[in-house]
Amino acid sequence: MSTSARLRDRRVNLERRATASKAVRNSLVSVAGLVGGPVTNQSGEEVGRVADVVARLYGPEPYPPVTGLILRIGRRRTFLPAHAVGKLQAGHVRLRTARVDLRDFARRPGEVLLAKDVLDHQLVDVDGVQVTRAADLYLTPLLDQVVLVGVDVSLPTLLRRLGPRRWQTRPTPERVLDWQAVAPFAEQATEGPPEVRLRASRTALHRLRPADLADILEDLGRAERQQLLGWLEPEQAADALEEMEPAELENLLREAQPEHAARLVDEMEPDEAADALRDLTGEEREALLTRMPAGEAAELRRLLTHREGTAGGAMTTLLVTARRDESVADVRGRLAEQAEHRTEIDAVAVVDDEGRVACDIPLFDLAVAEDSAPVADLVIWRAQFGPPVTVRPDTPLSEAADQLVTARASSLLVLDDGDRPLGRILADDLLDAMLPERGRLHFRRFLQ
Repeated sequence: MSTSARLRDRRVNLERRATASKAVRNSLVSVAGLVGGPVTNQSGEEVGRVADVVARLYGPEPYPPVTGLILRIGRRRTFLPAHAVGKLQAGHVRLRTARVDLRDFARRPGEVLLAKDVLDHQLVDVDGVQVTRAADLYLTPLLDQVVLVGVDVSLPTLLRRLGPRRWQTRPTPERVLDWQAVAPFAEQATEGPPEVRLRASRTALHRLRPADLADILEDLGRAERQQLLGWLEPEQAADALEEMEPAELENLLREAQPEHAARLVDEMEPDEAADALRDLTGEEREALLTRMPAGEAAELRRLLTHREGTAGGAMTTLLVTARRDESVADVRGRLAEQAEHRTEIDAVAVVDDEGRVACDIPLFDLAVAEDSAPVADLVIWRAQFGPPVTVRPDTPLSEAADQLVTARASSLLVLDDGDRPLGRILADDLLDAMLPERGRLHFRRFLQ
């Protein structure tokens, strides 16, 4: 999706959100201001104080409905169902009837205590692509029920809560983030089945790019980070891990359960997976390899035999090869099967009957060739540009980089002593390997 299309979709989504309504913004009730506030009956007599607000956070609704309040009556804490609430306003709750069924609170699947489980906890702002904390939460009447409609993450609001009681109850609608732009992280927030918790958060997170997810993973605490990884599909999580800083990725793999860490590494591109494993101790590395499928583990062990700083240590073993007697259509079909690895493939190596490299055909040449054209014709045409640029596994990366620049190529083939392809080094992999100290530039954070 183009940048302009992404921005247009985001604007449309924002306009459809409840907090875009002036009426909603004028009716916000602060959860922080509500906690500790009085609960009165129809006669105005105080019957207790608000201890917390209960909401069904992980249900199918776009805005979590309030299911009740927890009241403090003397030394007792009791549950007040939402239907018994007559009016909810700044710092004050009025009951609907004089007689109220007060019962003991038992958390149901998907329910959370907003003050205890969400307020001051980490959240992900999906629109802003950042990890933040909830300084306040806002409720509002919507469609005949009270719902959680927004969150305030500003520092002034946090300071407001430290001031007098009359300040604490004042919402700040100009700082509100719509709840649909937020994904919560609170492992203790529900005792419901995992699939209930997953649905709402995946909806908010699935559209983020791997680099954005990597930023979020780096900012989250240990427990929240592992929870987010559990929410993502293994392929999506692996893509994000490939974008993380090496030190952060190392910590993440150590924190995860070995079975989960092994599954994530297995989903990573071979060269990225090998780099991640190199940063672990021998014992930690072997614990992950023994939990992977035998074929993938053997491939990674072969990669790990090559020293860092060499072509073999930086290459990916993901290769697409072709023979002279194949048609261009045949090769394109094989490329289509590797669509999920498109960022790791920029050319197709042509090999002879003994598996030796005869030519390296860029994808552009394949794209403009006729489907019926034999690969042999492309080999003949490419011969005018000289032999393919290749290196040996023990070639120092500095020498490989010189060859890449001289040939004005985007990748190099790594060949064994028999001129058979072992892997490929992409230009960005050379940069990652030779400039590890540069880090990833977090333009988004800098601009904020």
